Amino acid sequence: MLRRLTFLLIPAALIAAPALARDSLGVYGDWAAFRDPNVPRCYAIAMARPSRLERQFQPYAAIGTWPKKGERGQVHFRLSRNLAPQARILLFVGGQRFDLTGGGGDAWSVDKRMDAAIVAAMRSAGEMTVSTRDAAGRAFSNSYSLAGAATAMDAAQIGCAGIR
Repeated sequence: MLRRLTFLLIPAALIAAPALARDSLGVYGDWAAFRDPNVPRCYAIAMARPSRLERQFQPYAAIGTWPKKGERGQVHFRLSRNLAPQARILLFVGGQRFDLTGGGGDAWSVDKRMDAAIVAAMRSAGEMTVSTRDAAGRAFSNSYSLAGAATAMDAAQIGCAGIR
């Protein structure tokens, strides 16, 4: 119950965050969708599940669209810790594994083809987990509920559909 309450409060915190330039497109399960008309961009976003391990950063997953750049469905993870140099970053989504790239505290897919495969996997899975090693060499992971992810991604796509 407490975990579910936490997930309900996270999207509310995202909406109330100081980035005033963005418009809320809705909250869907554990995910939310936003439009930032100043960039312009739209994105679906979720916070990682709570963890007992220490965090350097608040981890989140985002699927973004930048219509003027021709980018859509771009996968990005803000990890809870800085990565070890040359660390292997693995994403597990519904029985599929993806080797991500990244640096600092961030990870991405390696190309548009992988973005599309990850987004497709997210649409039919219940959760996803990013696993890697931090700068001290310790293994860690960030896990995400995918409840509402498909609807939030669709809302983000629709939110930027008219921008060319």
